[in-house]
Amino acid sequence: MAISPATSKTGLSETTPRAGVRSWIALAVLMLPVLLVSVDNTVLSFAIPSISLALTPSASELLWIIDIYPLVLAALLVPMGSMADRFGRRKLLLIGSTGFAVVSVFAAFAPNAGALIGYRALLGLFGAMLMPSTLSLIRNLFLHPGQRRTAIAVWAAGFSGGAALGPIVGGFILEHFWWGAVFLMSVPVLIPLLILAPIFVPESKDPNPGKIDVWSILLSFGAMVPTIFGIKEIAQSGFSVVNLALIVLGVGLGAVFVRRQMRRENPMMDVTLFKNPVFSGSVSANLLSIFALVGFLYFITQHLQLVVGLSPTHAAYVLVPGLAITVIFGLLAASLANHFRPSWLVVGGLLLNATAFLIVFLNSDGSVLGIIIAFAVLGAGVGTAETISNDLILSAAPPAKAGAASAISETAYEVGSVLGTAVLGSILAASYRMNVVIPEGVSADASNTASQTLGGAIDVAGTLPVEQGKALLESAKHAFDSGSGTVAMVSVVLMLAAALMCAWTLRSAVTAPEPVDH
Repeated sequence: MAISPATSKTGLSETTPRAGVRSWIALAVLMLPVLLVSVDNTVLSFAIPSISLALTPSASELLWIIDIYPLVLAALLVPMGSMADRFGRRKLLLIGSTGFAVVSVFAAFAPNAGALIGYRALLGLFGAMLMPSTLSLIRNLFLHPGQRRTAIAVWAAGFSGGAALGPIVGGFILEHFWWGAVFLMSVPVLIPLLILAPIFVPESKDPNPGKIDVWSILLSFGAMVPTIFGIKEIAQSGFSVVNLALIVLGVGLGAVFVRRQMRRENPMMDVTLFKNPVFSGSVSANLLSIFALVGFLYFITQHLQLVVGLSPTHAAYVLVPGLAITVIFGLLAASLANHFRPSWLVVGGLLLNATAFLIVFLNSDGSVLGIIIAFAVLGAGVGTAETISNDLILSAAPPAKAGAASAISETAYEVGSVLGTAVLGSILAASYRMNVVIPEGVSADASNTASQTLGGAIDVAGTLPVEQGKALLESAKHAFDSGSGTVAMVSVVLMLAAALMCAWTLRSAVTAPEPVDH
């Protein structure tokens, strides 16, 4: 990195490290795995019908094909962040990239559902190596406050934008190729990374990492897996003793993990960071912003396809303006941080999220134009809150612990993603079941299917006489939109509460002054 003298806005002369051209090229290189992993989170949903026909998985196997990747990814982010700090962030990035590319090829040609589940689990393992490494390397590449905020804005835009790009990419690939092509797309993305990263991305690590703590790694994994799995199961099958027991087990192991970290001289995760209200508030803002984004996409994509009747690809195109706004406001937030307190920007982003859900509630007829406007407002809120909260998370942690802090940020992202689907999805499903009316004369099995989901009702309606089918469709669509309105209002209240929380916890946060060059 080029170093140039600078003078702070306070008038004090100081020498501030500024990133040169090589660092910006390094950022472009680091965006490759960010886009890949975020796209991979959503692209598979479009391949499920083709996979079902080709591999004939059972219902349980099909569920695991979808869920195993984010489950393993979320569970290993904190341990892999610690490993990156210890062994080298670039080294772990290259190992993860190589493994991800190789396993992707095997997954593309998986002979059966069991093999594909195994390959998806391995992709989660290698994906967990990629993500903490990218953000922590950015923290060490860009020490200049203004440049760091811009770099993080690009990173955040790539992450949230990649998730929205997944459906578009998936729709295009599956219109022209077989289902395995959604995995092969990682190979041409990761090959340039493997070539360019050793040239442009400098190595960095914690100079005093301490000993490897195997028990902490196991406890971290044990805390995340049952908790996330239990939440997912509640969203899909409702409350049960087993699902609640899984969450209790995960929370209990998490408490043991935290207790162990507080007693160790060199903990795998510095939980004392959460004593800093700025850090904990920023992590919460990060989680809740992704919660809002994923939850919104969950019910809006169903509305566009099942109620409005758009194809998957056309439904994805409706979301493109919001995707562009997310990127624009993420980058704009980096500049606004020089003029406004970070608490104002984060709170403003959360209030925009609340406004987006309010627009959904008021858009009672579910018009496409209303959805486009709502997602554009949400994109502005998420782009702003994500950029500033990630910057505050990294700023609160010492550079040597950048990998661990990055892992916490990534874990918040994954947990927010899971909760967005699970919590809002559960509310939507419950509201739908309460409001859908099944016509008389429908068999018990068909009635049960139609009362569970809108998709099930559409399938059942196709087997009924015209009048019965029409009545069921009308009732199911009305029940779904009614549930969407309930979800929207719950989200409005949640985002307002989050804004109040962040206004309090981030009140002492001050954006680092951006030096001015001579």
